Amino acid sequence: MRVVTLYLRRLLALLAAVAVVGCSEAEPYKLGYIAGLSGRVADLGIAGRNGAMLAIEQRNAAGGVDGRKVVLEVRDDAQRAETAVQGATELVEAGVEAIIGPMTSVMAMELVPVINQHGVVMVSPTVTTSQLTGIDDNFLRVIRDTDEYGRRNAEYRFQQLGHRRIAVVYDVRNASYTESWLASFRKYFERQGGEVIKEVTFRSGEEVHFSELAQQLVDAQPDSVQIVSAAMDAALLIHQLRKLAPAMPIATSEWAATEKLLELGGTAVEGVVMAQFFDRSSSTPSYLQFRQAYEERFSQPPGFAEIAGYDAAQVIMTALAEKRDGESLKEAIVRIGAFKGAQGTVVIDRYGDAQRDTYITEVKNGQFRLVE
Repeated sequence: MRVVTLYLRRLLALLAAVAVVGCSEAEPYKLGYIAGLSGRVADLGIAGRNGAMLAIEQRNAAGGVDGRKVVLEVRDDAQRAETAVQGATELVEAGVEAIIGPMTSVMAMELVPVINQHGVVMVSPTVTTSQLTGIDDNFLRVIRDTDEYGRRNAEYRFQQLGHRRIAVVYDVRNASYTESWLASFRKYFERQGGEVIKEVTFRSGEEVHFSELAQQLVDAQPDSVQIVSAAMDAALLIHQLRKLAPAMPIATSEWAATEKLLELGGTAVEGVVMAQFFDRSSSTPSYLQFRQAYEERFSQPPGFAEIAGYDAAQVIMTALAEKRDGESLKEAIVRIGAFKGAQGTVVIDRYGDAQRDTYITEVKNGQFRLVE
């Protein structure tokens, strides 16, 4: 009798252990995120992270990916090469399925060799340098490269605003982006008969005398000024330009078009124009749902970096869910090709380059407003 009782106890214990294992959650999918979360471009990195977080939280609330939750491992690249490489390496060693980021082209140029070496897919929300266009590697993105933004900006300025002589100032700390952007702009502007009459450079993060930069630009007597920099530097420079030439038409690249530009620029940035992929006035149901969810989660409206971070996370999670046996994550993304974004469809080609709508916007009454 004792033998039977002991046997039954052991059997019950075994069944209980099996039940616990059977009811335990499957190992979560790990995704990485790397971007500048400190310093002068932190607004971009934090915004992209928040967008990715929202996408992951929504997916987990809906049951995750194939019943598995998704967790986000975050690293700050601090806009320094060695920090970025270390952070990406840590994410790879942590076993992430893919990395979302970085948010600037200069960091992407540092990280692409790392992810290619380890065979890990990286999907950037906002990197646009043309130096990474048309290359069959593990780097992908969810927005167009600088050629499109330079073209839209140049054509609008020449055809609609009548600008012919433009002075340009750009940040060489992110030269892989700014020089790529300027090359695209110059090509299309000069093709129409315009001229870039002055180029001024600075290096963000170092001691920058924005008043002196503004003076150099104004002294060239251009029809308008083009700024290719992040939001903080653009806002500071625009304040100085307004002191010297209050009526000077000013444009920025899409990099500066975060809400930080409005916050720091105030009335000085009224009338500033830029080409970007984000229409804040969109009334599409998917965008309105995204906007409401973002505002409820973070108590502020989303900008372009938030929506791009959201879309990048969605691309990865959709591909994980639809990946076929024996198929790599990149192969799945390329095969699927078209992804539902928070604001329209994101189409990714075999090189990982994206197609999506581009708009001209202008700052009016403290808001980014669609022009065309």
